[in-house]
Amino acid sequence: MVALSTALVSCATPGRTLIESPAPVACRTAVSPSGNPSPNQIRWIRPEASAERATLDDWCRSVGPAIVAAAPPLSDSDAEPSGLVVISWNVNVGAGDVATLVASLRDGTLTGQPVSRFVLLLQEAFREGELVPRGPLPGAESAGAIRPRVAGRDRIDIISAAAKLGLALYYVPSMRNGDPGKTDEDRGNAILSTEPLSDLAAIELPFERQRRVAIEATVTGGGPPIRVTNVHLDNRAPARRLWLFSVATRLRQARGLLRGMAADGPAILGGDFNTWYGFHDPVFAEVSESLAPPATGDERPTFGIMRLDHLFFRLPGGWRASTIRLDTYGSDHHPLLATVGPSSPRGSR
Repeated sequence: MVALSTALVSCATPGRTLIESPAPVACRTAVSPSGNPSPNQIRWIRPEASAERATLDDWCRSVGPAIVAAAPPLSDSDAEPSGLVVISWNVNVGAGDVATLVASLRDGTLTGQPVSRFVLLLQEAFREGELVPRGPLPGAESAGAIRPRVAGRDRIDIISAAAKLGLALYYVPSMRNGDPGKTDEDRGNAILSTEPLSDLAAIELPFERQRRVAIEATVTGGGPPIRVTNVHLDNRAPARRLWLFSVATRLRQARGLLRGMAADGPAILGGDFNTWYGFHDPVFAEVSESLAPPATGDERPTFGIMRLDHLFFRLPGGWRASTIRLDTYGSDHHPLLATVGPSSPRGSR
């Protein structure tokens, strides 16, 4: 089935060039967590086809602006500066307990020693409040609401979580979380970091079933600058492609992502790729041609019996990465934790 689907995809869905574009609508602006204009600019990279951009604009109109708090509070940490921990995690729109996971990082529960330098690549993060436009919004498109049950605690939106944890934040909504007349939420991808974030970019992927925006930032501080990218591909195909079982959808979006990403230099790509065929999925193979899977990794499923989530790397010479799967921490996905650093024991974390 995978081989047949791959052959059909390669014939039926040629790539489309992504181009940088100015921000024509409010949803492609950036503000600080307080709602004031952000001094940090975002490079928007969008599909070339005008019809596709128009559809993405309709979805964009129902969400609020991007949120940027690019530098975390100052820290007097004396931790070894060369190693870095990166976690990729679908947090199921607030069901994932980010605060407890971060506490487990900082106290050494997850790695055997306290971790002070880390980056979280979070998918299905949500934001609520006045920055999200309320309806009616003529011409705007929105997704259905995801409202997971959270036992024993309140759902915390991504702005509040970053502030509570003292982390830098870059959040770009992909879609509204529910009808504009009934909710004040949007959802998308977020990067939370102990390290400063710079050179921010947002890559609007080729439109399939829902608007999807991958986000990129350069992590600086301690070791060499590393480009980190966070993505969440569509989990289902639009009606016109149901017969391909969504392979064409995800592969077209993955190719759009790779065209929009920085082509060289140290990089880490993580996300929910919705790879129904796991490590044998055409998307995994496509991405692996540009960035390598970890040298050693935990290959257990991350969602039910499926491996939907992955981390890929392009690292400096002499560096290596290894990954482990964590408990779900309340989400419907398991986080993946990568230890990244020089091959010497002192640099590993």
